[in-house]
Amino acid sequence: MDNINFLLELFFPSFCLGCQSEGTFLCSDCEHTLEISEFNYCLCSNQPLRLPGLTGKCNRCVNKKLTGLYSALPYKEKFLTKKLIYQFKYEPYIKSLARSLADILLEHLVLTKNLTEEIWQNSILLPVPMEKSKQKERGYNQAQELAKELGHSLHVPTVFDNLIKIKKTEAQMKLKAKERSENLLGAFKVKNPGQIQDKKVFLVDDVYTTGSTMEECAKVLKDAGAKQVWGIVVAREG
Repeated sequence: MDNINFLLELFFPSFCLGCQSEGTFLCSDCEHTLEISEFNYCLCSNQPLRLPGLTGKCNRCVNKKLTGLYSALPYKEKFLTKKLIYQFKYEPYIKSLARSLADILLEHLVLTKNLTEEIWQNSILLPVPMEKSKQKERGYNQAQELAKELGHSLHVPTVFDNLIKIKKTEAQMKLKAKERSENLLGAFKVKNPGQIQDKKVFLVDDVYTTGSTMEECAKVLKDAGAKQVWGIVVAREG
């Protein structure tokens, strides 16, 4: 712990969001209650199927642009999961939760045997972008903070400010599934296609709901030359 973090912890101590014990925002005992997934599932938002090995899609979602999805936790089943993600995104903003959430994702990758050299070679991590006004209000993009932590642990390059959001959109949570897809049409752009040409791209975000955001991002990235586009999220609904 460096001097700055030591002083912050001394005057503004961290408390576990699960049990309120001092010293961390997620203690090991509470983390063990989260039941991190040992399996891979398809992209379907309604009753996703458990899949073997590296397969990313079932017959129902085979035509999606997104290649597949890694998700560590079910969003609805645990109050603590919702609380962790909420505090990561909303006031009082706890930016440092990125480390704990990245550790949960890494544990999921270990359990599903998805940390092999084959999977991560010739790949980059790329955070789902957010509107500049929203990022300014929050002070950070939670997907970017999560991608930074994952990049350090996985030794995979993290690319910022290439995939950008160029259109203001309605809040996705207020819309139905079809409206979500229409809402995001033309919302994203790749600034430098050369950075992603023939790469395996891992799109990082906090939650996967209907998949509309990642699907639109995947479309733009594949059109710009990405070889594959996988999603990687802390939790998913459905």
